[in-house]
Amino acid sequence: MPELPAEPARQRLPHWPLSAEQWLLLLCLLTLTGLAWWLLLRMAATMALPGGMADLAMAGMPMPWTASDALLMLAMWAVMMVGMMLPSALPMILLYQHMLHRYSAGARRHLALLLFCLAYLLVWSGFSLLATGLQWGLDHLALLNPQMRSESRWLGAALLLSAGVYQWLPSKAACLAYCHGPVQFLMSHWRPGIIGGWRMGLAHGRYCLGCCWLLMGLLFVGGVMNLLWVALIGGYVLLEKILPQGPWLGRITGLLLIAAGLAMLLA
Repeated sequence: MPELPAEPARQRLPHWPLSAEQWLLLLCLLTLTGLAWWLLLRMAATMALPGGMADLAMAGMPMPWTASDALLMLAMWAVMMVGMMLPSALPMILLYQHMLHRYSAGARRHLALLLFCLAYLLVWSGFSLLATGLQWGLDHLALLNPQMRSESRWLGAALLLSAGVYQWLPSKAACLAYCHGPVQFLMSHWRPGIIGGWRMGLAHGRYCLGCCWLLMGLLFVGGVMNLLWVALIGGYVLLEKILPQGPWLGRITGLLLIAAGLAMLLA
């Protein structure tokens, strides 16, 4: 393992000014994020078409999922995770590229960076598959409305309380520490070479998932296809990871979620 620079582990953002190579990477990742949001808008419009799943649900008709429905839902979740989570991963990706530029050369560093990003997205694609299965189960039990929002106050309260309590657990704090401090992650998980990029991408993806997975359950509280709600959760995840007060923001948010869950139970 090469010696890494003695930068503070609490650093959250890459050095400025960015290099030309970093600007190009940033432009590509922001374009990918914008494309994900454009696809989400198109998918939401498709589902709202006459005869679509939402239209049938509003008419009170049964909605057995076909194979195409399942694939559409899986694609929706995968695209949504790209749009929500990629912005919060930008500091880590840019800093990793900076380190590769210093310690690797030529095509090897580009391939390592590509595998890092693909491994990160693979972790969230796996989560998308699980989320699709959960949505199918909730839909089968008639617990979701046409906007894919919980129809049960018990389910809604359980999601709010679970997410709120998790914000205070040591596992959340441990995962957020690596997401909040990219240098700390690099210092403890650095692996050289192309395969090292893949392994580091998987590790960072797992920490990111461990940090946010219960927050994703809140999509069923506000509506999976409520894109404003989706954007608010994605924005919160970004702030929690880049603000110096991110860990305290998470704990305060946890208290608010617990209060909202209790209020829903008592309503």
